[in-house]
Amino acid sequence: MTTGRLVLAATPLGDVRDASPRLAEALAEADVIAAEDTRRLRSLTSALGVTPRGRVVSFYEDVETARLPGLLESLRAGETVVLVTDAGMPSVSDPGFRLVAACVAEDLAVTCLPGPSAVTTALALSGLPCDRFCFEGFAPRKPGERAKWLSSLRDEPRTAVFFESPHRLASTLSDAASALGPERRAAVCRELTKTYEEVKRGTLASLASWASEGVRGEITVVLSGAEPRAVSVADLVDEVSSRVAAGERLKNAAAEVAEATGVSKKELYDAVLASRVK
Repeated sequence: MTTGRLVLAATPLGDVRDASPRLAEALAEADVIAAEDTRRLRSLTSALGVTPRGRVVSFYEDVETARLPGLLESLRAGETVVLVTDAGMPSVSDPGFRLVAACVAEDLAVTCLPGPSAVTTALALSGLPCDRFCFEGFAPRKPGERAKWLSSLRDEPRTAVFFESPHRLASTLSDAASALGPERRAAVCRELTKTYEEVKRGTLASLASWASEGVRGEITVVLSGAEPRAVSVADLVDEVSSRVAAGERLKNAAAEVAEATGVSKKELYDAVLASRVK
């Protein structure tokens, strides 16, 4: 039996002219369109001059799990299901991951119509290194969780990209300045591709001060990676000792820590032994 396919379709971030001809064609011909917001879908199809021939179902976070069985049944029956979110690429901090995972588990076809992404657009505009980066999704809302998350970025060498709401931006940037250092560089990208697009670049301290005056719109933050820290053998003795206390052999623990930090394995091994004599 021939099965259908799931099409992940990227939609414009703001300017409808960024929509590809393939997107318009897919929306017109799909058997089913699963949309995060059906009202936004109607606005998009109207702007594109497209009249969908298939049925439209809502597919937002709160109903995502409940919609899976019906969409999978459509795919098993040979139908084409096009998934769109409010803006950008489905599954990237938007609904879609669960449906893709379910399709993969059943060996149902999944393809993608590439297009706009706030992550790569902000990264390209940031003026920060783009050769290696990580995407962190939305910054945690709760202060304790946010502090823990920022701590994990303290020594992250890659440029990091994350989303934040405008009313929490100032506090997140202030917390980041405290946790990562006020001079760490970043860029705040606001309303990408829209009429009032704005990119503010600077240190975390300066950006936190700017944001405290109030910011509106869709926000993507790009954070520079950490500079490599000079590590001495003495700094690593406690780490090796802790691993040994947890059950590792001293030789193995010293070798792994030395390799990860670039220090001499012999010097680190000897330093741990010397610390035991004190």
